Amino acid sequence: MSTVQWLSLLLFLAAGFMIYVAFLSYQQRHLPVARTMILIMIGAAWYATGYAFELLSRNLYEVKLSLQIEYVGIPFVTTLWLFQVIQFSGTASRYRKRLALALFVIPAGVFISHLTNEWHHLFYEQYLFNESSSFPLYITVKGPWYKAHTLYNYFVLLCGFFLFIPMYWRSSSIVRKQIIVLTMGAAVPLLFNITLWFGMVVDLTPFGFAVSGIVYAWGILRFNLLRFTPLALTQVFDTIRDGVILLDYKDQIVSYNKAAEGVLPELTLTKHYPAYVGEVLSANPELIHPILDSHHGNERFSFYRSQADGNKNTYYQCSVSFIYDSGTPIGKMILFNDITELKENEARLRESANQLMELNSFKDKMFTVVAHDVRDPIAHLVSITELLGEELAADNNEHAELFGVLQGQVQNTFYLVENLLDWYRNQKGNVVFRPLGWNLQQVVRQALLLAESKAGMKHIVLREQIDEKFTVSADKEMLDLILRNLLSNAIKFTGIGGWIEIGAHLDKDKIVVTIRDNGEGMDEETVDMLRRDDTFIKVPDPEQGAGHARFGLMLTREFIAIHGGNLWFNSVPGVGTTFFFTLHRSRDGMDVIDERKEGEEA
Repeated sequence: MSTVQWLSLLLFLAAGFMIYVAFLSYQQRHLPVARTMILIMIGAAWYATGYAFELLSRNLYEVKLSLQIEYVGIPFVTTLWLFQVIQFSGTASRYRKRLALALFVIPAGVFISHLTNEWHHLFYEQYLFNESSSFPLYITVKGPWYKAHTLYNYFVLLCGFFLFIPMYWRSSSIVRKQIIVLTMGAAVPLLFNITLWFGMVVDLTPFGFAVSGIVYAWGILRFNLLRFTPLALTQVFDTIRDGVILLDYKDQIVSYNKAAEGVLPELTLTKHYPAYVGEVLSANPELIHPILDSHHGNERFSFYRSQADGNKNTYYQCSVSFIYDSGTPIGKMILFNDITELKENEARLRESANQLMELNSFKDKMFTVVAHDVRDPIAHLVSITELLGEELAADNNEHAELFGVLQGQVQNTFYLVENLLDWYRNQKGNVVFRPLGWNLQQVVRQALLLAESKAGMKHIVLREQIDEKFTVSADKEMLDLILRNLLSNAIKFTGIGGWIEIGAHLDKDKIVVTIRDNGEGMDEETVDMLRRDDTFIKVPDPEQGAGHARFGLMLTREFIAIHGGNLWFNSVPGVGTTFFFTLHRSRDGMDVIDERKEGEEA
C-alpha cells in the first residue's frame, strides 16, 4: 500500500473512532452537553471521511466532491465546541438560544458559500493541478470567505479557552480534570492545523480530531465527563433550601449558596473569597468553635439566630461533613437545616401536654368527687326507696306503682355510678388484678343471694347448677362485678314469673360459666355493639335501661378479658338470652379459698 492509501485508512479508522465517542455521548443524551458532543464528533467524522476520499481522488471532480463531504462538518465543529464550553460553564444561561443563533451565523454562511463556490469563487478561487507531486492532486487558492472562516475558528477557540481559565481556578479537583479534557480536545486539532502555515502539505487537522476523540473517550470513561457538569453542580448547590458553606482544607470559606446568606448575612460583607472562617464569622464564636474543632466529620450541633426585632429566634440543626478526594480530606461542608417550625411544634406539643395533664388532674378530682360525694348519697337513696317501696306495697298504697318507677330510676343511677367508677379505675390502671383460687359455687351463691330481693320483686326464680368441686383462678372483686352485671341484666329483661339459671362445665383447662334466662332477649343495638367488639364506651342516660345494660356488658367483657377469658352469647327475641364466659381453672385446687371458712374465722 502507498503512503496515500495508509493515510486514508487511518482517516477512516479515526472517523470510526469518533462515531464510537458519539455513541458514548448518546448514552448521556439527556444532558445538553452530551448532545453537543454528539454533533462535534459527527462533524469531525464527516471531516475525516471527506479528507480520506480527497486523498484517494483521481481527478478534479472527485476532489470537489470530497471537499463537499468535508464541509458538512468543518464549518460547525469549532463553534459547537465553544457552545459546549458555554453549556459546561453555565455562561449566559438566560440567553443561550439567542447566543447559539449568533454563533452559527458565520458557520452557516461558510457552508452555503462552499456549496455554491462554483457560482462566485469566494471560497476557493482556483484549483491548480499539482505538477510537481501527485500528493495532493490539486492545490487550492483560498478566497476571502476561507480566510474569514479561518480567523473566526481561531477566535472561537480563544473565547473557549478564556472561559475555562477562571472556571478552572475556582473548581474542584474532579471538575478541573474535566476542563483539561475538554481543552485538550480543542487544542490538539488547533496545533495540527497550525502546521499548514509552516508549509505542511498534508492537512493533519482530521488526525487531531481523532486524538481529540481518544481524549474525550478517556474523559467519559475515567472522569465521568458529561455525567455531572459544573452547571448541574451549581444549580443543585443554589437550589438547596438548606444553607450550605464549603471550606477548603485550610478552613477557608470558598463558596456558599443563597440560603446560607439568609442564615448568616455577614457572608455578604466579605467581598473576596477564599476567606478564613474565623474572620468571616467572628461575631458567632458558638458557631466557629464546633467547625474548627471538627476532626471526624458528621458532627452535629444546634445554632440559633435572633431576628432584628428580637421577638423571635430562628433555630438550625448544623452538621459538619468532610469532603474527600481519593480518600484524602480536602475540605468541609457545613449544612444549616432550619428546624424553627419543629421547635415551635415541640413547644406547642409541650404546652398541649401540660394542658392535658391539667385536664387529667381535673378529671381525677371529678371522679374522686363522684366516688365520695355522689355514690354514697345515691346508695342511701336506694336503701330508703327500697324500705318505702315495701311499706307502700304492704299498705296497697295507690302511689306504690309510681314509687316503684322512681325506685327503679334511683337503682339504675346507682348501678351506673358503680360501673362508671369501675370502668374509670380500669382505664386509669388503678384496678389491681390479684387472681386467687376460688370455689365457683360459693361465689355464684353469694351473687345470687344479693340479687334475690330484686328478682323476688318480679317473682323470678333463680337456679344454680354448679359442681361444688369447680374452682377458678380469678380476682374476687372483678368476678363479683361480672356476675352482678350479668344477673342484673338478666333480671331487667326477664318478665314476671320467669327464671334465671347459672351453670358451669369444664372445657379442657377452662371452666365455661353460663347464665341463661327466658326473657325478652337483647335489642339489635346491643347485639351489634357486642359483636363489633367496640372499645369506646358511651355513658348511657340513666333513664334508658338498655343503655345502662350495654354499658355494664362492655365493662363485663373488659374484666373477663383481663382474666384471659372470652364472652359470647346467644339471644332469641321473645325466647331468652344465654351468656357464656370462660375462666381459668385453679391450679390443682391448692389455692382455693373457702368463703364459709373465712367467714367462720372472721
